Amino acid sequence: MKLILLVEDDSFLIDIYTTKFREAGFDVESVVDGAEALRKIKEKKPDLVVLDIVLPHQDGWEVIEKIKKEKKLKDIKIIILSNLGQRSEVEKGLRLGAVKYLIKAHYTPTQVLEEVEKVLL
Repeated sequence: MKLILLVEDDSFLIDIYTTKFREAGFDVESVVDGAEALRKIKEKKPDLVVLDIVLPHQDGWEVIEKIKKEKKLKDIKIIILSNLGQRSEVEKGLRLGAVKYLIKAHYTPTQVLEEVEKVLL
């Protein structure tokens, strides 16, 4: 079973996406801040990280930069799921190594799941 690490600080969204991903047959773990995300990524080596950018302690930009710098982690796939939707932010996310950049307001949970499945299946 593929493991998705959901890095999100909104408990409502954690519930929605955890339920959606589990119903589709994925194993899901969630964390609420960037520092915790890095610890969990090193420990579990998930198949995919669904990463918010605006997070407490360490933002998503720091998380993605640190993942991509580590040899053992750099191949982990990352989908950014954020409300930051400026073109420069989207370009930055993709340049840093995200496979997709999804703007929360533009995607329903079902559409996010479809994008996750495209990356993992």
